[in-house]
Amino acid sequence: MAATALRQLCRLGPKVAYSAALPLGQIQCPGIRYQVPGMRMASTYRAAVLKEFGQDLEVQEMKRRKLKKEEVRVAVHSCGVNASDVLMVDNKYNQVLKPPFVPGFEICGEVIEVGAEVKTLANGGRVIGISKESLGGFAEECVLYEKDLWAVDHAVGFDYGAALADTYATALIGLNRRAEINEHSTVLVTAAAGGLGLAAVDLAANVYKAKVIGVCGTEDKADLVRQKGAWSALKYNKKHVEAKVKEVTNGKGVDVIFDAVGGNIFNETLSCIAHEGSVIVAGFASRVIPHIETSQLLPKAVSLIGLSLTHYRDADNSVYRQAIEDVIEMHEMGLIKPHISANFKLEQTGEAFEFLRERKSTGKVVLDIR
Repeated sequence: MAATALRQLCRLGPKVAYSAALPLGQIQCPGIRYQVPGMRMASTYRAAVLKEFGQDLEVQEMKRRKLKKEEVRVAVHSCGVNASDVLMVDNKYNQVLKPPFVPGFEICGEVIEVGAEVKTLANGGRVIGISKESLGGFAEECVLYEKDLWAVDHAVGFDYGAALADTYATALIGLNRRAEINEHSTVLVTAAAGGLGLAAVDLAANVYKAKVIGVCGTEDKADLVRQKGAWSALKYNKKHVEAKVKEVTNGKGVDVIFDAVGGNIFNETLSCIAHEGSVIVAGFASRVIPHIETSQLLPKAVSLIGLSLTHYRDADNSVYRQAIEDVIEMHEMGLIKPHISANFKLEQTGEAFEFLRERKSTGKVVLDIR
């Protein structure tokens, strides 16, 4: 894509979606909601609930609560299953949670009710939502604030919608806003077959036309990374990676390292960075936070960049919302596409968690709820 077209794409304003498709029995006019006599929505919905740490989630009936004025009720069709969900139910998450609660924060569905002050969404509209504060995505319904929802075209599949926003927006901010990659850049992505890593490969290779080297755990996963657009992909071995980087970059090193692993891999791949290169710290899949001597950054004038999408929600909400708008637009244009390695039903949350714990997943795992 030409640079000017890409810059225009990444400055798209928020979309406003209105739909005349209302739930049966409901009529809506601006500022007024009417309910046809004798017709009402169900007062309960099914959800997968964690009652105690160490136990399986139980699917049970939940009572619907009244909306606040800036909230939206969404009929959830699909919900992403993320590594953080597993950490939450295993009581290993860095945020204190108290059971009972319904996990799941990355949803795609249809609006079924809006609060009195909601302006940009209407019943029947298809939406993507991220609810890392309130969770609740492993359910037939979820309540989110308007500011945590994005309208999407009805042609976007629910499962792809639930696999798109979190990882792709994180990768977009890191690669575009912070590292400023372009078609002349070389990018090394660790954990390249994971949800975040594969999103980084997809964006860097297919949108920015950068030369990407992907590093992952197995040869099968390396093949997937190549299919997604990487110039080269290989199973991690420090000497092999260093040799491949020298080969691809003519000995200069990569311009950007996108790391979501941490641990030893983070420290070992620093030798691959080029002069004035950037190292993006996007996560710690190894669950080991690396320690680095700042003197290691001096010889090549290396920039170390921290990256958290959740932080942008609070610190710079306009950038946060725009990043997700941009990846939605890119997906609708066919420039990017999440890879979904497995789909499970609401009753199969335990199986979905085991699939992740056993490192069988590539890309994203999704619950199909409706």
